[in-house]
Amino acid sequence: MMRLLSATPSPYARKVRIALAEKGIPFELVTEVPWNPDATTPRYNPLGKLPVLILDDGQTVYESRLILEWLELRHPDPALFPRDPDELLAAKRLEVLADGVCDALVLLFWERRRPEAHRSRPWTGRQTRKVEGGLKEIARLVPPGGYCVGGRFGLGDIAVGSLLGFLDVRFPELGWRRAHPHLADLRARLAGRPSFAATVPVPQPLGHDVV
Repeated sequence: MMRLLSATPSPYARKVRIALAEKGIPFELVTEVPWNPDATTPRYNPLGKLPVLILDDGQTVYESRLILEWLELRHPDPALFPRDPDELLAAKRLEVLADGVCDALVLLFWERRRPEAHRSRPWTGRQTRKVEGGLKEIARLVPPGGYCVGGRFGLGDIAVGSLLGFLDVRFPELGWRRAHPHLADLRARLAGRPSFAATVPVPQPLGHDVV
């Protein structure tokens, strides 16, 4: 059976968990904090980042976008990637935007853990602009009342839904629902899917600081 190295709040790992659930692929979930001294992550990913999919033969696939592509190629049914080229590019654009916003949120999270006297206002402002700009563009691209691309559940919904869940667990004070109510509607609809309900992100205790 495949194993997935994951962290409970990670939107990147959640994307993979959702895809595995949607495709009905059995796997063992291994949860850890990748920067803790006892973490196994560096054994499987030279970059020391999660998620990592450990295959039955011991080979590994890492970085969420590559893992999702691997799953789609190796387990094509049910399809999560649109078959139409324009729709596929639209879904991948949403994934790039969602991952970029998540990247900025992670940087903001760690900056907030630094002593206040050492925090950088320009750095914080730059990451905040990425978050606001990325969310605004996602809201522009996602149609109200349905799925993200082509009227069918797929990659775009997984990426955007994972981002919105991460916002709630790490940055509830941002009030993104007021600014983008139709994204809030999308999040509520996706929350009813078993794959989303089973992967709700939760904060993970941090045993060691990295800043």
